Amino acid sequence: MPDGFLMSRRASRPAYRHAVEDFIAYKEARAGHFRQREAASLVVPLIISFGAPFNIALGRAPGPDERFETFVAGLFAGPVVIDSFGASACIQVNFTPQGARQFFGLPMHALTGEMVPLDAVLGASAGRLRQLLGEESDWLRRLDLVEALVYRRLDRHAVPTPAIRQAFRRLTVAEGAVRIADLADDLGWSRKHLAHRFREEIGLGPKTIARMMRFQRVLRLARTGAAQWADIAAQCAYADQAHLAREFAEFAGETPSEWKARLV
Repeated sequence: MPDGFLMSRRASRPAYRHAVEDFIAYKEARAGHFRQREAASLVVPLIISFGAPFNIALGRAPGPDERFETFVAGLFAGPVVIDSFGASACIQVNFTPQGARQFFGLPMHALTGEMVPLDAVLGASAGRLRQLLGEESDWLRRLDLVEALVYRRLDRHAVPTPAIRQAFRRLTVAEGAVRIADLADDLGWSRKHLAHRFREEIGLGPKTIARMMRFQRVLRLARTGAAQWADIAAQCAYADQAHLAREFAEFAGETPSEWKARLV
């Protein structure tokens, strides 16, 4: 592979789409400081590093000592700021919250708002995984290896509770436009119990998850069309444009106009 910049994305197999969104190979070899700002999302990334660490912080710019190499990041209801300096390289596995629960076998609230070294989660197997991938120089082959490993581990672990899968799926289909009381009633649970189970298996409560899904719909509409912000706010059932601006401040850490300007 020549020096420069590489990013190769591979979608997960259909049978595993409930658990894994995609696999990404990423390599940079350019001088300079690069900053990425990512809005809150419903992805739990696993990063396996083969280059310089990333500097990462939640909700703000990272400091020089906030360096991360091979780690897993739980859900966070706010922006993530990532700095790199031209020599980072990694394999990234983007799990769904339920897929992360199945793969790691942890209560997901243990990862919420955290970036945890992989060996603290997987023990000695994290080092073996890093060594296995490090011995392979071809990036597409690395993707093959990590994809096969992820599928094998998912096959060995129990799937999440059907009730939570059903509730999460309902929120996903409706892009967050479901009353949480209705979700609880349909399952025969109290809202308190539903919130507890969501934090256990997803990482955040159902109300926050629904808000994040609705916000992701806003971003999709803003990326793909020429609609004005007021129209998008109405289409996504926000009270008004000011309400949408507050959600931008919380989930993206910037104004709608600032976010849009970075797309250009």
